[in-house]
Order: sequence, then structure tokens, then C-alpha cells
Amino acid sequence: MTFPATDTVVTYPDGDLASTGTVLHVEPLEDGRTAVVLDRTAFHPVDPVWPDQPADAGALTVDGRDYEIVDAVVGATDGSALYVGNAPVRTGTEGWAFVVCHLVEDASGIEPGATATVTVDAERRRALSAGHTACHLASLALNDALAPLWTKDVPVDGRGRPNFDQLAITSSRILPDGSLDEYRIGKSLRKKGFAAAELAARLEDSSETIDQTLAGWVAAGAPIAIVRDGDGHGLGERRRWRAELPEGVVEIPCGGTHLRSLAELESVTVALELSEAEGALSLTMRTTAQPV
Repeated sequence: MTFPATDTVVTYPDGDLASTGTVLHVEPLEDGRTAVVLDRTAFHPVDPVWPDQPADAGALTVDGRDYEIVDAVVGATDGSALYVGNAPVRTGTEGWAFVVCHLVEDASGIEPGATATVTVDAERRRALSAGHTACHLASLALNDALAPLWTKDVPVDGRGRPNFDQLAITSSRILPDGSLDEYRIGKSLRKKGFAAAELAARLEDSSETIDQTLAGWVAAGAPIAIVRDGDGHGLGERRRWRAELPEGVVEIPCGGTHLRSLAELESVTVALELSEAEGALSLTMRTTAQPV
């Protein structure tokens, strides 16, 4: 059995919804499903390291037969084994190939060397892309709204605001036309200079400020792009989300899919909720994107 020696070429960062590639490897899994690895794909997989955006939905076609792709995950191989969703190294580690594992229930008829066409569900992709774009915008607007609560210098975001999102986030989930982000405000964040005691009193005003900021950005119809750090198109290559906001260009490292312009959205709004558990505050931000 041979394993891929190079990263899967991925075209979903360019917005592709279909691709044709060659089957490189077919791996039966313990749960009865099979992982199919191609040399190139338009299918976006979930990354187990930071599983914010779910996988695309769609199908794999080989020799005229359609196979539903029930899930897709990032896999990795060092040439001795294929790790499907549980790689022992981080994406981009030298000596490893990082691949998209398309999971199907029945892989009979799929053999290495076969030509395979991937087709992505366009509506689901659009909805998740809108949710991911809105998530990044909301994080920037949240940083902006909470900036007055910092009393010490901390790392800043691409707009020069204290990066509350990066410092406090514990989980992020991209939803169709939205996202759900969880932040923990404990002793560590307080020591960094965040005035947590003032947050509750400012929560409503902060929410209104965020919505106003988001409304201005959406109204400007800012262009959105995915920028690759290198010259290739491999899965392990680092990519960045770029938005040409009215105040200037801002970038955030990101491996997901996105809209191409904020003109595709009618609005983006947030709902903030503050709770307390185990001696720390928990801030939940639910973001909703309304498509045009």
C-alpha cells in the first residue's frame, strides 16, 4: 500500500465548487466508512485541530457512479500510515503530507489511479462561507467595542485594537449564515489588564456598537479575498482572509471558505450573553448574517 507523498491540491479557497482529480489512496476505517484521497479537490474538510467550519456536502463520481461524501477531514501521512483526523503533528510539519480525506459509506469500485470528480453542494458552501466571513467581521468589531476595557498593552489585531478575540476565545463554530463563539474571562485575562468587572454594565452598549460597526462595513460592500502565503495550492499551505474595510485592509489567518464581497450580505448582527461558571465569566457571541 502506498501513501500520498505531497499535500492535496485544494481549490476551495478560490471558491471552486467542482474539481477533477486522481484517486491516490483508499483507506478502510474502523467505523465501516472509507477515506478516499485525491491529488486535488474542491471539497473543504474539517480540521480537527480547530474544527470551526464543518465540511462541505457533496458527492464523488467515479466511472459514472456517484458516492455521497458523508464527511471530510484533514488527514496526514509520513509514508508509513494514514492518520485520518488524528494526525500526531500539526499541519505543515516537514516530512509529512497533509491530505483531504473524503469519507464515503461504500467505496466499492473506487481504486487508486481512477479519475474522480468532486461536486460540492453550492447552497451549503455559500451559507457556511457567509457564516465564516461574518464571524471574522464580528471578532474585529468585538475587539473594537471592548478596547476601552483594557488597562495594559496586549497583542493587537489587524486593525490595531487589543485582540480580545484571540486572547479569550475557547471555541468557535461556523454555522450556516452565522457563527457561535465562546470566550473565557478568568484570572489570566484579568492579569493581562482586562477590566472584567465593567463588562456586564457595558454589554448592551457594546452589542449596539458592534452592530453599528458591522452595518457600516456591510454597507461599504468591502471586497473579500483568500491570500496564500506561498506559491502553491497545497492543503498545508498557510492562508489568510483579507477584507478591504473602509478604514484599511485587514487580514486574519484562516483555512476556511468565504464570500467574495460584503455586497453579498444584507446585514450582520450579533447577540452577546454573559454568564459565570467556575469562578470565571463566559461571554457568548452569536453572529447572524443575512444574505442579500
